[in-house]
Amino acid sequence: MAPANKDKPAKSKAPAKGRTPRKRTAAAKGKTGRKRAMTKKANNRGSWKRRIGWLCLWTLIITTAVTSAYLWYLDKIIAQKFEGQRWHLPAQIYARPMAIYPGAPITHEQLKQELQLLGYRNTGNPRKEGEFAVSSTKIELFKRGSDGPSGYDAAERVIISFSDNRISRLQRSSDARDLGFVHLEALLLDRMVASDREDRLFVPREQIPERLVDALLRTEDQNFYHHHGVAPLAIARALVVNLKAGRTVQGGSTLTQQLAKNFFLTRERSIWRKVREALMALVIDFRYSKDTILEAYLNEVYMGQDGSIGVHGVGLAARFYFHRPIEELTVAQQATLVAMIKGPSYYNPWRYPERTIKRRDLVLKLMLEQGMVNRAEYETATGSPLTVRDARAKLRHRQPAFMQQLRQELVTRFGSETLNRSGLKIYTTLDPLAQRAAELAVEKGTAQLIKDRGDKRLQSAMVVVDRYQGGILAMVGDRSPSYNGFNRAMDARRPIGSLVKPFVYLSALSQPQQFNPMTPIKDEPITLKSSGGSTWSPKNDDKQYRGQVPLKEGLVRSYNVPTVNLGMELGLDKVEGTLMEAGWPEPINPVPSMLLGSIEASPLELAQLYQTLADGGRYRQLHSVKAVLGEDNLPLAEHKSHSEQRLPVQASYLTNMLLTQVAQRGTARALANAFPNVTLAGKTGTTPKGRDAWFAGFDDRDVVVTWVGRDDNSNANLYGSKAALPLYQRYLRERDPLSLVLTPPDGVLTGYFNSQGVAVAEDCRGATAVAADAVSWPQPSGCAGAKRDKNWLQRLFEF
Repeated sequence: MAPANKDKPAKSKAPAKGRTPRKRTAAAKGKTGRKRAMTKKANNRGSWKRRIGWLCLWTLIITTAVTSAYLWYLDKIIAQKFEGQRWHLPAQIYARPMAIYPGAPITHEQLKQELQLLGYRNTGNPRKEGEFAVSSTKIELFKRGSDGPSGYDAAERVIISFSDNRISRLQRSSDARDLGFVHLEALLLDRMVASDREDRLFVPREQIPERLVDALLRTEDQNFYHHHGVAPLAIARALVVNLKAGRTVQGGSTLTQQLAKNFFLTRERSIWRKVREALMALVIDFRYSKDTILEAYLNEVYMGQDGSIGVHGVGLAARFYFHRPIEELTVAQQATLVAMIKGPSYYNPWRYPERTIKRRDLVLKLMLEQGMVNRAEYETATGSPLTVRDARAKLRHRQPAFMQQLRQELVTRFGSETLNRSGLKIYTTLDPLAQRAAELAVEKGTAQLIKDRGDKRLQSAMVVVDRYQGGILAMVGDRSPSYNGFNRAMDARRPIGSLVKPFVYLSALSQPQQFNPMTPIKDEPITLKSSGGSTWSPKNDDKQYRGQVPLKEGLVRSYNVPTVNLGMELGLDKVEGTLMEAGWPEPINPVPSMLLGSIEASPLELAQLYQTLADGGRYRQLHSVKAVLGEDNLPLAEHKSHSEQRLPVQASYLTNMLLTQVAQRGTARALANAFPNVTLAGKTGTTPKGRDAWFAGFDDRDVVVTWVGRDDNSNANLYGSKAALPLYQRYLRERDPLSLVLTPPDGVLTGYFNSQGVAVAEDCRGATAVAADAVSWPQPSGCAGAKRDKNWLQRLFEF
């Protein structure tokens, strides 16, 4: 029997109600697969785009954030530099400003020397600041305006007349009105450069000549006022030029980029450094005005080398190359500075004058094309030489001995950190003309001594001080004035020999009841015994004895034995007291040999003593600092000259009168022979075996102390009159001495004394007239046993 379902048709599945049956073919299935693949691929592509988009977005965000942070960082650095202390400006050291007034002890030749040191130009017709004209008895001068310790001194055109080695009249050129005084600007001696070895003289933007600025922009950055710190087109143009040339022949940096590089970056050559330079330039341009940027650039730009010191800024460059302020540069000189900015070494005007002139003339041509100069100015400028200063001439007036004293005084008065302050202005007492005379005197005089004596071990020193103010005018501490080492003027403490004698005699004349210039002093052999049992027997230099000599002759002839006898009669403590009052620096061990100068002092310390004596017994502490101004030109300190009458006026005057006799007929009579019409005062000094030769002298202006000897203190067979005095004579020949004027003070008169030093009447036989203290000569009427001189009528009729 067959299965029950054997021939039954198979049941088909009917479509659900409402659906249309669809047949799935292989093609349809393939199409669907491709569609799905495409959709997946499209989805994948969209996913990557989104990822890339997000990546770019985050990269942009991060880059912006990092760049912003870095720009903020650069902005802080730049602000700190620009708004703080842009440069550590060297401390500037100035000489004394020359005061010009009727009666001033300044000669025609000395004023010309001062003007030459200051860079004034003898044009024959002074129409601009820094120019002068000379006639036989007058100098017409257009003096510069300048800052100084007393404030700003305006420019002025004046006529200065001379007679008898002094200024006789001072007039204003415009209306011939008589003036009381004017000051020349102080000579800039030196700048104390910091450890970075960069030197600059800051010049505000408004003081920089406009034509120099215009020439700079036309040559280096024509679109300076139109770009924002970076000039992309200039960079691209420079790139093309350099690629064609195969080397770097043109730069694309703006002045702002150059400033950024000089201020903040190293000389490293890399892409990253160029990026930093550009970013900094953008920040600088955004933050600061164009004039501020120009001022910074013109004071920062490298302009050459002064030995190991870099010359930065056009202000210092003007003085370094042309020895004049930037305001006084000619058009040609301004163009020269602009030309040198491209390469100060390559366009060094002393080493490569031809290429420098060629570059300068190119700058001038650009100035002509821009209408900055006219055709006549252009032709004059291009036809002129470079007019740079003589490279051998001193620009930095370094006086090592004086500078050592200056530093020591600054540290003592103001502290050790004073010289580290930026922009300090130090006005000193140094007189450039006195310093020059002292240097020539020491250098030439010592060389002559070495030649004459054949002794190469000789050394020397000189100190010059102001007789009335106590300022140190000049100092030389070595036979070679430029030697910067052991300073004998300050630090060589040697026995002073006979330079002590005036203070022994002044001690006696301070007791006018007992001593006068005619008081007899024993000149007999003397032997003194010390507490230890040793003996001392001083002798006169000529080994002779005269029994007794007048007090005045003991000093004029510099006799040893009378001086010792006088000192022992006075008492050593009395002489010590006189020395201390005059300015001796430390307590003295009072022994008899001190009366002949066994005590030790430096030339500077002796200058203190003799300055007190020369100024009539008024003590003023010697000093080298006159005033100190800060970077804001406000005074930090000013030296006020305090004087104190320490030595008796009458005794000081009488001692000084005797010192004029020393120069006339005593141990320093060579002065009278060399300067017969000039009254001078002085004292020679010699120590045992000629180890030290001294001289101290003064005219109506300067007190000078000179020393000659050997550093090892060995026997040199020197004499003060033969070794030290000639240096003073040489100084006076360079300086033009002023005849000493000694006015008798109250209480001093012409007295009359016999040979025993007894006051007698004027008409007594044998009476000697001398200047004396009125207490010593109370106008006596008697003759102390001597007869009166007969007058002419008595002699005629013999009654």
